[in-house]
Amino acid sequence: MRIVAIVLLVAGVLALVYGGFSYTSETHDATLGPLEISVSERERINVPVWAGVALVIAGGGILLTQKK
Repeated sequence: MRIVAIVLLVAGVLALVYGGFSYTSETHDATLGPLEISVSERERINVPVWAGVALVIAGGGILLTQKK
């Protein structure tokens, strides 16, 4: 349970610091014989501030209420 709480805390802090994450989406549009045309698009997903705060609160709450 302690590991879950630490993961939630780290994820919440990262969400607050970076505000989201990006990834590359690659699509194959056309193939003309041996020639292949592909397009790479960079997508960004924004994480709301309230979600980061909720993760930090949840992780901290689990750590504080956990019995030893």
